[in-house]
This record gives sequence, structure tokens and C-alpha cells, in this order.
Amino acid sequence: MTESILSSHQADPANRARLRWRSRRGLLENDIILTRFLDAYETELTDEEVDALTRLLDLSDNALMDLVLARKEPEGEVDLPHVRALLQRLRIA
Repeated sequence: MTESILSSHQADPANRARLRWRSRRGLLENDIILTRFLDAYETELTDEEVDALTRLLDLSDNALMDLVLARKEPEGEVDLPHVRALLQRLRIA
């Protein structure tokens, strides 16, 4: 196996479980949106999409909610094309 397969998100059940656990948020709205998104798309997320979601999960609950509800657009470290693409998917999920 190549290293990229071994280190991929989808190849490691522990990584998937960790991502789902991190998606549990203090704000119920975030929790519902992220849980529904993962229920629908978790098994098909690419490593780039997992990176984008991880970056979003590093934000505070209020900052994440503002992005998901399109009250604000990504800035700084989360203003990356793959983060914006995943955010669009979250917004329509």
C-alpha cells in the first residue's frame, strides 16, 4: 500500500470517528447541520474535504455558525478554495 492510502481519512476508522466526535458542538444548530452532513457524505469525503472540515471545526461555535449561515465569508487561515467549496456543500446540506 502507498503511504497516501495508509494516511487517508477514509482508510482509518479512528480518524472518521474522531472527525465525527469533533463535529459535536455546543450550539445545537451546528451540531444538527454537521451531523446531517456527515450522515449523508462522510464515506465519500476526500482527504482535502476532511482538511477543510477540520479547519472549520477549529473555529468557535459562533464563527462556524456565521460561516454556515452565510452571515460571513471565510477569512484568514480558513480562506482557502477547498474550505470555501466544503462550506458551500454545508450550506446546501
